[in-house]
Amino acid sequence: MKKYLILLFLLFAGIATQAQTSKELIGKWKLVKQTKNGVESTPIETYQVFREDGSFLGINGDKSREGKWNLSKDNSKLTVKISVISVKFDILFFDSKRRVIKAPEVGTLEYEKIE
Repeated sequence: MKKYLILLFLLFAGIATQAQTSKELIGKWKLVKQTKNGVESTPIETYQVFREDGSFLGINGDKSREGKWNLSKDNSKLTVKISVISVKFDILFFDSKRRVIKAPEVGTLEYEKIE
């Protein structure tokens, strides 16, 4: 019986954290660390802005680009599309203040929410 209660608790805890992910994504995020091929770096001023309507703004230094974002139904994949380029990220960690995502093209990216 104890095992079933633990499994039930873990199931509900997993559902509760997954359900808020899309809502928590909305806002401005600052890239604080990038790791690619085992090399860790701190990038120049780089931000991602996610809006409720599915639009996206990527800011890198003094350049910015508009696009769209989409979160998979199970909240495990984040797709960002700018122009004809679409990158699908695996979500490794995500809460209301920190996000870690990974894609072969860019490596592992760690963001902190600032707004």
